[in-house]
Order: sequence, then structure tokens, then C-alpha cells
Amino acid sequence: MGKKEKAKERREKRLQEIQHLMTVPYSDDQRWWSKETVAVVTGGNRGIGLEICRQLAAHGVTVILTSRDPGAGLESIKFLSEVGLSLIYHQLDILDLSSINRFIEWLKENYGGLDILVNNAGINFNLGSDNSVENARKVVETNYYGTKSMIEAMIPLMKPSVVGARIVNVSSRLGRLNGRRNRISNAALREQLSDVESLSEELINTALSTFLRQVDDGTWASGGWPQVYTDYSLSKLAVNAYTRLMARKLSDRQEHEKIFVNCYCPGWVKTALTGYAGNNTVEEGADTGVWLALLSHQPITGKFFAERREINF
Repeated sequence: MGKKEKAKERREKRLQEIQHLMTVPYSDDQRWWSKETVAVVTGGNRGIGLEICRQLAAHGVTVILTSRDPGAGLESIKFLSEVGLSLIYHQLDILDLSSINRFIEWLKENYGGLDILVNNAGINFNLGSDNSVENARKVVETNYYGTKSMIEAMIPLMKPSVVGARIVNVSSRLGRLNGRRNRISNAALREQLSDVESLSEELINTALSTFLRQVDDGTWASGGWPQVYTDYSLSKLAVNAYTRLMARKLSDRQEHEKIFVNCYCPGWVKTALTGYAGNNTVEEGADTGVWLALLSHQPITGKFFAERREINF
């Protein structure tokens, strides 16, 4: 059996394990949440975001489904209501600070804050073997800077809790620093981004700015950036780095004010983002995100997961 066949066999075995774990109900001592627990999900109108909303609501969490397009969001709310789930909708464009500010005021007035933030909203313009960077600036602004804006905006609203508030960032293995393929070839930059103690927003932003400048002047191909889905991969690498940075910054908060922030890869999921190609169903793709959001008695932070297992950045 070749390497590809063995890898496929391992993946299928793990997916079978995940399918089983998804059927195992939470015990009473694991259920730290209640109907009073508020979860905000960005980009919740379709795909993985919609499924995360569905699963969290099915577990009894109060879910606020957000999307840029109100029509699409309300249609998703209607769809979920038809399967017996009641969710709340609010318009939210993570690239529009006025939209974020309106959401903040509404959230404070109606719920006093939130307990769980799932940053799912993201875009990708490349499918199959395509690797155009025509939309690189929009991809980076949405996937990284939009996620960053939401985290900064929501942290002051996260409710004090014995078990800690949670931030889950939907990311990708394509953004790994030291993967066997698709990594940054600049060893010095990889080392800088790998060192969580010296990691900074300035370093992440400078790397992204350099890439976008090279896109503008046409030199990006020789810049040593990821070889596949370059703009998407780099945007997710930035999300991964920012996850580790925020985990470090939030680690010294007082008890009952803890915020745990992690990221995860849903796998290659059959959604509009992938042109409905892929190995995983949306249920499987959403599972680890929901699992991280609902973890109890496990103060895990600053980690990267896939299929409910920690993986390397």
C-alpha cells in the first residue's frame, strides 16, 4: 500500500471515529452551558458556519447567527426553525466597523455580552488547481483582518465565567508554518512566526503587507509564499499566528475572567467555498469547532486542532 492509500485509510478511520463521537451525548457534568449561554457565529448563513449554528443550538445554547447579507441570514434562520431550532439573527459585516459597532450595541442591550465567539466568516476565490492572487487583498482583509476586528470588538463583551469564555477561529491546515508542503520557504520568517514569545501583531502585519505589496508589483511568485491557494493559505497562517498571540496576551487574566482562544481546521469540506468538492461533510467539518466551543474543565488555549486532535502550527 502506497503513502497516499495509507493516508486515505487513516483519514477515513478518523472520520469514522468522529462520526461515532458525534453520536455520544454530553453527560450532565460536562454540560457547563445553558440557554443563558450566548454564542455568536460569523458567516453563519451557509456551509460550516450554518452547521456550527445548528449544532450549538441543538445542544441548547442561545445562538446568534450573523451574516453580511440579511436576506441570506434570515433564510437560514427560517430553515433551522423548520427543523425545530430557534436562533437569533443579526446583520454583521466583519469588514465594516460601523456594522460591528451596531452589533456591539445591540448585543450589549439585548444579551449583556457573549460566552462563545466562533469566527467562521471567510472567503476563497481559488478552486481546483487555480492559484490566482487577483483577489489577494480582499481575501487577507476578510479572513485575517476581519477576524482580528471581531476578536478585538468582542473581548470586552465576553462574560465572566467559572469555565472561561471561548473564541474559536475556523482556519486551515493550508496555513501551517511547517507543513511538508505549502509552507513559507523563508526560514527566517518561519522561525520568527514560530516563536510565540516574540510573536507580535507588527510581525504578522508586516508579513502580510510584504506579500500584498509583491502582489501589486508582480513579484509575489518569487517571494517564497505558500505554493497552493497562496492568498488563502497566507490569510489562514495569519489567523493561526494571531490565535497564538491572543492566547498569550489573554493568559494572565484573573480567574472567572479567562478567555480561551483556539483555532481548528475543518478539513476539505463539501461547501460553496470548495466548489462542493471535498472529503468531509459539513457535519464533520463543524464538529471540532463545536467541540472546542463546548469543552469543559479543560483550560486549553493557543492550540490548533483537526478532528478533535491537536496538530502542529
